[in-house]
Amino acid sequence: MKSAPEILKEKCTPAGFERLMILANPKMHEFVAHYLELCNPDSVYVADDSEKNTAYIRSLALKADEERELAIEGHTIHFDGPGDQARDKARTKYLLPPGVDLGSRINSIEKAAGLKEVEDLLRDSMRGKEALILFFCLGPTFSGFSIPCVQITDSSYVAHSETILYRKGYDYFQSIGDAVDFFRFIHSAGRLEDNVSADVDGRRIYIDLEEDIVFSTNTQYAGNTIGLKKPALRLAIRRALRQGWLSEHMLLMGVHGPGERVTYFSGAFPSACGKTSTAMCAGETIVGDDIAYLRERGGRCFAANVEAGIFGIIRDVSRKDDPVIWDVLTTPGEVIFSNVLITDDGVPYWLGDGRETPERGTNFSGRWQKGKTDEEGKPIPCAHKNARYTVSLSRLSNRDPLGDDPNGVELGGILYGGRDSDTWVPVERAFDWNHGVITKGAAIESETTAATLGEEGVRKFNIMSNLDFLPVSLSDYVKKYLAFGERLSKPPVIFSVNYFLRGGDGEYLNGHEDKRVWLKWMELSINNDLEMIQSPTGYIPRYPDLKRLFREVLDKDYSEEDYIEQFKIRVPECLAKIERMLKIYNDEEVPPPEIFYRVFEEQKRRLEEARAEHGDYISPFSLFVGVGPT
Repeated sequence: MKSAPEILKEKCTPAGFERLMILANPKMHEFVAHYLELCNPDSVYVADDSEKNTAYIRSLALKADEERELAIEGHTIHFDGPGDQARDKARTKYLLPPGVDLGSRINSIEKAAGLKEVEDLLRDSMRGKEALILFFCLGPTFSGFSIPCVQITDSSYVAHSETILYRKGYDYFQSIGDAVDFFRFIHSAGRLEDNVSADVDGRRIYIDLEEDIVFSTNTQYAGNTIGLKKPALRLAIRRALRQGWLSEHMLLMGVHGPGERVTYFSGAFPSACGKTSTAMCAGETIVGDDIAYLRERGGRCFAANVEAGIFGIIRDVSRKDDPVIWDVLTTPGEVIFSNVLITDDGVPYWLGDGRETPERGTNFSGRWQKGKTDEEGKPIPCAHKNARYTVSLSRLSNRDPLGDDPNGVELGGILYGGRDSDTWVPVERAFDWNHGVITKGAAIESETTAATLGEEGVRKFNIMSNLDFLPVSLSDYVKKYLAFGERLSKPPVIFSVNYFLRGGDGEYLNGHEDKRVWLKWMELSINNDLEMIQSPTGYIPRYPDLKRLFREVLDKDYSEEDYIEQFKIRVPECLAKIERMLKIYNDEEVPPPEIFYRVFEEQKRRLEEARAEHGDYISPFSLFVGVGPT
């Protein structure tokens, strides 16, 4: 039986073999050798951190026709296949050994059976293609946040995307020697037709939690194939649970206060609830838009952006609402567009971009013209609703100067937001860490549809906006959060935000830009620069402070009537939310800790006492004004 180095020497060029051997890591050598033998590529390219290697991968994406050049220098377009346009939740599964049960909520398969299935699909999947071996680092390199990674893929588009989205990791991997604590990824696009995955029925995204390996095959869509993104989030959550830190589906941003002061926030929002628009708020700076690692150091909480780029939904990005992103997407520089409309002269268009749609072009369905329909006679839009852009964060004019700091940024606040038409006020501060974790982060809901048949919208529960990625029980996740807070002498202040509150007429009570005011108020609150009103569910703003901030930030009047309507305490709705949360957690196989029930019971008692005194709907002017916590 051949050793791993012998296999690698046969499969790789002399230069590639030397690059692998410089990394004196037997576990990595065995992983690469095994899957090169299994996938059987015609050739192998091993990349290091040099720009020459990155340039080769970019050029290969064009040569292989996985990407095509557009009119603006540095811009390319990639199309995924018609049935490969989004994350495949049904075929994303954990490989679990015998006796391990993560509960009915977790999509899993028995490890031996799942491993055999996916390896059978991977066998000879790279024949006729070149395998690319790449090294990356999740989190800033050479830092306490760093997680080294090795990726094998036969897709130059996937590799190119990763060179934009992640920090180079070859030099860092060399520094870890023979350490075994790294993430591994193996991907094959499978059999191709017209340069897209042909056998999407065989699409699989399997995650081995024991071995920290992510498998994906018969897919090109980045959300399925870029293992360092959401699949790696799952691996990191499990590692964080064991090691006592947090791996979160969160933005990171700097909110600028008086003088030169900057207070850093992380924030978790389900899809379409304002996450990206918050991270890109005018006047503030962005550290990251999607995934963050949170660690304790000296009793304080520090956070780092896991990624170096953005794989963003492009729908509704416009010159008016998203000037920073718009500038990046319309000027020379490296951008990968996916599944948008491309005109014959190489100009990209997408849904909601504010421009007149061209008459014809090429999109995810092939040649397209206005009026084109699918096999069922339904109109085909000019671009896919899940069309994306991939860019480096370094290209954003509002990039925070500490975006790559190996120390991370000290968190002053954490905000949790959902899509909520009738319960949460626009912004509210939790009483303390435990109260915030339990009643805000662990109670996020998002209304996924408009009200129909007398209903008030379908609420989808999404704990910390991380539900899809949890490889642990809800109870263990909540316990992890609470234990993390116990180690902090100065924990971040937790807030809830709600941009989707509606009035009795069904209209939204806040404008698109009002979140800029909420951010400024939260920054002042953290730094004890204002008094607050104590409500049964947390601390809310005083009217004079918001009136001043609306004028300073938006040059806009803010009426007392609007304030009362937005910040009144909706007791029946708040009590109903508590009951929904208790039912969700009571239905779990593993019950939550006792403190979970105590915090909700205390909130319920406060609400009922307030209702007895003030009625079902309580004006903020009826509540106590105090300085709040110090």
